[in-house]
Amino acid sequence: MAASTSISAEELEELREAFAKIDVDNNGYISKDELNKLFRAANLALPGYRIREIVQEFTKNSDQLTFDEFTEIAHNLKSTEVAKTFRKAINKKEGICNVAGTSEQSGTQHSYSEEEKVAFVNWINKALEKDADCKHVLPMDPNNNDLFTAMGDGIVLCKMINLSVPDTIDERTINKKKLTPFTIQENLNLALNSASAIGCHVVNIGAEDLKEGRQHLVLGLLWQVIKIGLFADIELSRNEALIALLRDGESLEDLMKLSPEELLLRWANYHLEQAGAPKVNNFSSDIKDSKAYYNLLNQVAPKGDEEGIPPITIDMSGIREKEDLKRAECMLDQADRLGCRQFVMPTDVIRGNPKLNLAFVANLFNKYPALKKPENQDIDWSSIEGETREERTFRNWMNSLGVNPRVNHLYADIDDALVIFQLYEKIKVPVDWDKVNKPPYPKLGSNMKKLENCNYAVELGKKEAKFSLVGIAGQDLNEGNRTLTLALLWQLMRRYTLNILEDLGEGQKVTDDTIVTWVNDMLTQAGKHTITSFKDGSISSSMPVLDLIDAIQPGSIRYDLLKTEDLTEEEKLNNAKYAISMARKIGARVYALPEDLVEVKPKMVMTVFACLMARAMKRA
Repeated sequence: MAASTSISAEELEELREAFAKIDVDNNGYISKDELNKLFRAANLALPGYRIREIVQEFTKNSDQLTFDEFTEIAHNLKSTEVAKTFRKAINKKEGICNVAGTSEQSGTQHSYSEEEKVAFVNWINKALEKDADCKHVLPMDPNNNDLFTAMGDGIVLCKMINLSVPDTIDERTINKKKLTPFTIQENLNLALNSASAIGCHVVNIGAEDLKEGRQHLVLGLLWQVIKIGLFADIELSRNEALIALLRDGESLEDLMKLSPEELLLRWANYHLEQAGAPKVNNFSSDIKDSKAYYNLLNQVAPKGDEEGIPPITIDMSGIREKEDLKRAECMLDQADRLGCRQFVMPTDVIRGNPKLNLAFVANLFNKYPALKKPENQDIDWSSIEGETREERTFRNWMNSLGVNPRVNHLYADIDDALVIFQLYEKIKVPVDWDKVNKPPYPKLGSNMKKLENCNYAVELGKKEAKFSLVGIAGQDLNEGNRTLTLALLWQLMRRYTLNILEDLGEGQKVTDDTIVTWVNDMLTQAGKHTITSFKDGSISSSMPVLDLIDAIQPGSIRYDLLKTEDLTEEEKLNNAKYAISMARKIGARVYALPEDLVEVKPKMVMTVFACLMARAMKRA
């Protein structure tokens, strides 16, 4: 793990894709054999014994290599000639386009996938075809570089973010007419900060990258936004019919811990089983012959047994086609009958492109889940509750920082503290990675290994971070005690926010009082009302936040769009949505939600003012 922290996020993404290409069985590990094959395929300028040594070194504890260990190998090879041939072997795949520009930081040449570009263009064209604000750039031609130009003014990206997570961006804050370099910059700020707020990892992407249409960065960000939208309903609290996927001997808790990818695989296999067809282990190598897709389409297509939904017949004759490519074409013609011919071309199916096939299946699930909520099972429905706003905010904040693995379920996904350790490093608390147990954990005693990590995480919080963790033990993290886990996460987020201010203020210590004093100085200079604390009732109208934004960037707030006195709850929320989007538009990376302002949640209110203070200090 330690090695991965010194690799840039872009390289990490490249390596993650490389890992997926080598990990053909998609189980999260590379076997010794797969690694040997990779070295051989790469024609590395290394003697056989040296290759064996490297493989030996990294597989001495297990015959399987995790992504982190793979990253370490690549990192160790990075500075040598060997790295170039290594990279070449990884990217030996049709449809990978090298971009002439190299990254100044790493000197590496970037590549992007032509197939992904085509898939995303077609998806966006369809999703936004009726949006008048996008007429100036849509429809885009998938055969040229329209996509990279179209993303340059920020409007399409803002719209796609709202499609994935509705209401993230207040439409009133998007600059749509008579665009200038300044108003385009504002749109791009708004888009990037909003993407971050919904959990996209945007640490190494700036407005300039989008303006200049840097292909690999544009596609990387778009994929994150699209994936968040596709996965939004693949979650038990949003779709209770998923309970039909419960297996014998499994608890509801087990099902709730599955990631969207795992749930999709289980959903596909549930239908394949009903069809009497072989199961699949992944959406890459196992679907290349299109037969699983044929059976899945046939199972989920409406049968005419639901009122108001006419039957759609899937023509299965194409499954007997001898050639994979022709069979894939016939299968996609059938997907088209369901309105689900999206993301993949026949070549993407027969090559087993993991990203695009995952998107194809997710879209099919969203349109035709074909699951019925079990009537007779003894299920405690009350235990299926969605995440709270606070939990969602913390989860999005972590994911935006690029923690690995991604956090889908707040408590279940941090029960081994690996994500907590990465957050400690983000707040400059050193982690001794030699003390950390890393997956894959042994079948017997795996929870003991996770518990040891959690104990170390609490110890670091108390001794190194000097957090107030009274009554919190490793066991609380491991078991997902909500109150105590949230107490630790809040202190991590708070420290992260204050660190940004301290860095900008050349190390001067920052407290809540420092922020309140600064806010009031700014408001007083602008002739506006001040606040007493982060609990001040006037914050419920969002006026102090809006006035502060206008003080930082005079003339930016359109007061004619707002109601300032005698507000109903709906009007308060309206103001708050505008305030949060405006904060992001002027460059503040705000994670809080509009409701946090309306309800005056002091912790989240503090982060809003702190992010605005940081933005003002950067401008000064």
